[in-house]
Amino acid sequence: MALIDTFLSRTVRRGTLSLTHADGRTVSFGSLDPAFPDVAIRFTRPGVAGRIVRHPALGAAEAYMDGELVIDRGDIRDLVELLTGNTPWGRGGGLRPSLPIRLFDAVRHRIDRVNMARRSKRNVAHHYDLSDRLYALFLDSDLQYSCAYFTDADNGLERAQADKKAHIAAKLAIRPGMRVLDIGCGWGGMALYLHEKTGAEVLGVTLSEEQIKVARRRAEAAGVADKVKFELIDYRHVTGRFDRIVSVGMFEHVGPPQYGAFFRKCRELLTDDGVMLLHTIGRMGVPGVTDTFTTKYVFPGGYNPALSEIVRGYEGTKLIASDIEVLRVHYALTIDHWYARTVAAKDQIVALYDEKFYRMWTFYLAGAAAAFRHGGMVNYQVQLTRDRWALPLTRDYMVEEERRLRGI
Repeated sequence: MALIDTFLSRTVRRGTLSLTHADGRTVSFGSLDPAFPDVAIRFTRPGVAGRIVRHPALGAAEAYMDGELVIDRGDIRDLVELLTGNTPWGRGGGLRPSLPIRLFDAVRHRIDRVNMARRSKRNVAHHYDLSDRLYALFLDSDLQYSCAYFTDADNGLERAQADKKAHIAAKLAIRPGMRVLDIGCGWGGMALYLHEKTGAEVLGVTLSEEQIKVARRRAEAAGVADKVKFELIDYRHVTGRFDRIVSVGMFEHVGPPQYGAFFRKCRELLTDDGVMLLHTIGRMGVPGVTDTFTTKYVFPGGYNPALSEIVRGYEGTKLIASDIEVLRVHYALTIDHWYARTVAAKDQIVALYDEKFYRMWTFYLAGAAAAFRHGGMVNYQVQLTRDRWALPLTRDYMVEEERRLRGI
């Protein structure tokens, strides 16, 4: 108990946290601050404090999931915001796992990141083959499960996701008659959008059996199944040539040892004047490891790359980096909407799964939003070409096309 009390007294300076230990002793930390939450938590058994001290993120998550860490004032997002807001990226701090656990995790994560083809489908299924009813409860109507694009922070989720698709489509500079490959096509929204707005023929590929069912159903319903096709196939097995390649929210599952192979395959698939746009979560700092909660419960095999790792991935492939954009807080704003919708749909989610799953999911979303608001995570959009003359000389074409697509 002394260790966790010491940590919290050093960490919580702005905002307040009241902690009631399992023996009934209550300790308070911090001071009232209108910019920070006021939270009260309670441990329901003696071993919780030690569990958290040994492995903070995983220990706190599992204690919360198991009902051993109870939030009496505020909610899990408030607790995560309080702790991460007091220890923002760049300032350091935070309670780290014990040394043996850190060493074990480092080895395990590096093994996990060797994301061979035989494991990729299993890893994808763990997350994306959850019931599509779950995703329909908290995503926008187009089922965009990636960072939205907020031209105004007050925009709603539907608008921000539509603007994201326009932002990406504008960077692709698609012309009539082109063929487009969508690697990691999700539920088909981006592929259908690109065809609708540009007339391009699109092939979407995914390893999720549940996603491809929905994507194919949507293409049939729209009457474009002959122009927008979806295949259950690993990108490594795709053949043919494409004028454009887009990949949104898939690169996080590739794994650093496979980055070179990924970009070499993309170059092979691009026409001589082809262009690709990679949209991925990334780290602002140096390469690292994925936290154990995420790999255990949310994205096994997942890893968010540093920009240096992305660059090393395409170095030597003769792909040319023609544009790189950093979306700094857009994902935090996106996940705020997802979290609010998840909380509003609690009864339906508990009916689909159970209370423990609901608590796991809200912990995941709260932690993810905090990582983009206070931590070291951002989104990168990297545009790559095979030919330096494939695109106009300035970025003006992006702005002009984006305005056209957004109808402004």
